[in-house]
Amino acid sequence: MSSTLYKWPAAAKFGRVVPKSKFYEHTSISVTVREKFVSEVRRITWAYKLADATIHLPGSSAVPEIQVFIIDAKNDDISDVVLTAIDKAIPFPIIFEINSSSLVHVRTRMVASYKQLGGTTPQVSTYFTTGWQSAGVNRVPLPPAIDLSSMYARILTPILPVSTRFGEDLLAVAGRVDQVRKLEREITILEKRLRSEPQLNRKVELRRRLRDHTTALTALTNPATPKAEDSAWKN
Repeated sequence: MSSTLYKWPAAAKFGRVVPKSKFYEHTSISVTVREKFVSEVRRITWAYKLADATIHLPGSSAVPEIQVFIIDAKNDDISDVVLTAIDKAIPFPIIFEINSSSLVHVRTRMVASYKQLGGTTPQVSTYFTTGWQSAGVNRVPLPPAIDLSSMYARILTPILPVSTRFGEDLLAVAGRVDQVRKLEREITILEKRLRSEPQLNRKVELRRRLRDHTTALTALTNPATPKAEDSAWKN
């Protein structure tokens, strides 16, 4: 897991605090998610705008700008459902920094999804994250890029939970991550069922399914590009 936190360009500083109520107005969220906003979020700051006008990198229809949001948590962390609600309310890719504080220290992690624009509501993948870092850690400059699309890719790639394959774009790797996480959940369920199943014939079937799922998971997390005859995992 990457530990990199970036030194965002001073020219891109935006620094506007956004009331939580703004996200209730711009997206349809459930009562449960609204309660999470109240219980988890202390402050949301629209901190930086990476755009042609601020860092002189051209945008595109897929990545017209990149926004950086800093969220100060009331407690240990911020739920993904809160990040999703914010992501769906803002029609640009977002990089989040979450600050979690205690009586001892403040720590920060960077988290983002792969976000597809277009349509009435942006589509977001599962979230990718760095590990937690001390808030005072030395930050690194943004990676070199020729445009905002390549900048977006260079920011996201180090925090992906799987290695990218040759020729694989972000959409493809985000889809593969979704498959990996689905398989991991199903493997956990199968392992639990196997431990509690008393009948031998059902244990045999559960072991077979567990073996198939484990094999598929290994194939999906292999950084090598799969051969043409290797079929993608399907449930």
